Amino acid sequence: MNLSELLPFTSAVVDDVTDMVGDDPIAKRLRELGFVSGEPVRIVARGLIGADPLLVQIGFTRFALRRSEAQRVRIHLAS
Repeated sequence: MNLSELLPFTSAVVDDVTDMVGDDPIAKRLRELGFVSGEPVRIVARGLIGADPLLVQIGFTRFALRRSEAQRVRIHLAS
């Protein structure tokens, strides 16, 4: 599943970040920010219009991501 599909306050774990185009600069930046395999992640809030942007917490850091950016992050639900 993609991070953009995660319900708010549901715990998940990052699997990987997918490049949407050849050398995807957005995917590269997400990896640099800490979206790497094994990191815990959750949606803290969603925007009012179209649920965009998403407020995402990874570890103790929060980021605002567009839904199109969050679609690059593959996750699985935490057990």
